[in-house]
Amino acid sequence: MVTIATWLAGLIAIGIILIGIRFLLRPVAAAEGFGVPVSMNAYLTVKGVRDITCGLIVLPALVTGDQHMLGWLILASVFSPLGDTVIVLRNGGRRAVAFGVHGLTAAVMVVIAAILILG
Repeated sequence: MVTIATWLAGLIAIGIILIGIRFLLRPVAAAEGFGVPVSMNAYLTVKGVRDITCGLIVLPALVTGDQHMLGWLILASVFSPLGDTVIVLRNGGRRAVAFGVHGLTAAVMVVIAAILILG
């Protein structure tokens, strides 16, 4: 289970980095995918940089094989998708996106973190 959780943590890191890159390259389209249409490019650029950073932050633990630390880093990162859930809901976004994308991401991250920390 720990090996699978480690691979999933790596995939989440790569996924959020790619989402961040999309926010830098196609900010308005990425914002619509986020669940809240926005036309403020400065905000969208910040979002892109934040997402790339969130993905990069776990790479040292992945590279060194420190699965316990990887679990704690993933757990600490759960605040981002939880916050994203609240942002989408508070700004009139679709509940399906809020819970189906952001909420589900947070739940999967908690499970992965628990496996890595306890494994």
